[in-house]
Amino acid sequence: MGAYKEIKNSIVQGYKERSDLYSHRMLEWRSQAPLVRVERPTNIPRARELGYKAKQGVIVARVKVIGGAKKRRHFDGGRKPSKSGRFYTRAKSMQTIAEERAARKFDNYEVLNSYFVGKSGSDTFYEVIMVNPSDASIANDPTYANAASRKGRAFRGLTSKGRKHRGIA
Repeated sequence: MGAYKEIKNSIVQGYKERSDLYSHRMLEWRSQAPLVRVERPTNIPRARELGYKAKQGVIVARVKVIGGAKKRRHFDGGRKPSKSGRFYTRAKSMQTIAEERAARKFDNYEVLNSYFVGKSGSDTFYEVIMVNPSDASIANDPTYANAASRKGRAFRGLTSKGRKHRGIA
């Protein structure tokens, strides 16, 4: 078995067994800001599968999304009781929300892809891979040509998770 496969299996096993390293990570991440730029991906094999390369112009951001149904305000008068529900589930997936938040924060970068890294209580963490289209090393790389030329990919459902949300396999 190759090194990447071993790393992948250890990450999955750590998540399933809630290992000490995983628990410590979740505790640390919960105390950090909701959107943090990280030096390198937590799950390197998964990041490489989705297009990550350790080069100038490519960054990784960890995003925390709070789960559960969102509360809407209660309307007064003239509404049917069945229409005045208080909690509604989101129309978008949490991963799509994470991609959009990262795109808003780093507005000069385009979202390439994202992946799940952990869940702690009601918080879910995703790492979002982003590329800078104006960087010379990205402009000359054919791997990123498609992502760099499309503006606002995360908002138009052009990432892999966004495509699933739009009903495109």
